[in-house]
Amino acid sequence: MSTIPAKVAARLSAGLKRFQPILDSARARDVNESDTVVIVTDILAEILGYDKYAEITSEHMIRATFCDLALTIDGHLALLIEVKAIGLDLKEQHVKQAVDYAANKGCEWVALTNGTIWRVYRLLFTKPIENELIAEVDLSKLNHRKDGDLELLWILSKEGWQKSRLSEFAAQQQALSKFTLGAVLLSEPCVNVIRRELRRVSPEAKIETSQIIQVLTQDVLKREVLEGDKAATAKRQVSKAAARALRDRGKRSSDDADASEADRET
Repeated sequence: MSTIPAKVAARLSAGLKRFQPILDSARARDVNESDTVVIVTDILAEILGYDKYAEITSEHMIRATFCDLALTIDGHLALLIEVKAIGLDLKEQHVKQAVDYAANKGCEWVALTNGTIWRVYRLLFTKPIENELIAEVDLSKLNHRKDGDLELLWILSKEGWQKSRLSEFAAQQQALSKFTLGAVLLSEPCVNVIRRELRRVSPEAKIETSQIIQVLTQDVLKREVLEGDKAATAKRQVSKAAARALRDRGKRSSDDADASEADRET
């Protein structure tokens, strides 16, 4: 629990312990969507630490439609929340509805919940608008004594939001995605390292980078990792990062040369 302030950790733990029976009871009674919204509002306030009267807004109107709840942090719309009845399974059409709300308002983050399951999505303001699932939390399965479980709640809490924990978590998820890892494996620097290590294993073998790429794409990496929009996006991100690193190295070399020239002149 090292990253969570002690006071916040205590609130998360106590709140989770208190609300798990409430959620179980509500699910057994199959309460409707309106009653689920009440429970979700209390979870946001009592577990996650948002001010019920200043930061949690109900019925946020967007182009003549409504989103069940919205969070405003420091006066700015931070998260739109679509709530479904606690007994309802969350489906793709529910995600689309919530994403449409957020896209119309220019809000980057959306949550979809039935009280027990919480799914958090980040919008990608591309053409067309896309979204990616960043986190899924099942409150009924969390243990209020486990640090790792409390970390998931900490990411969604007001204090975690103020410290950009959700954005950091999203960046980590993206970096460790199968698409990013696949793009990194096929990048020139990585392939060159693989070639060097293979030549150490078999000094007599003549191995070309093109051969390594062929084996990786045909026999090692799954097709789904290499094809599609997410794979293309990951490839672009890896290429941009490599170009940026190259520019930085060039700038450092230029700065070092200028410094050496200045030293000689003095």
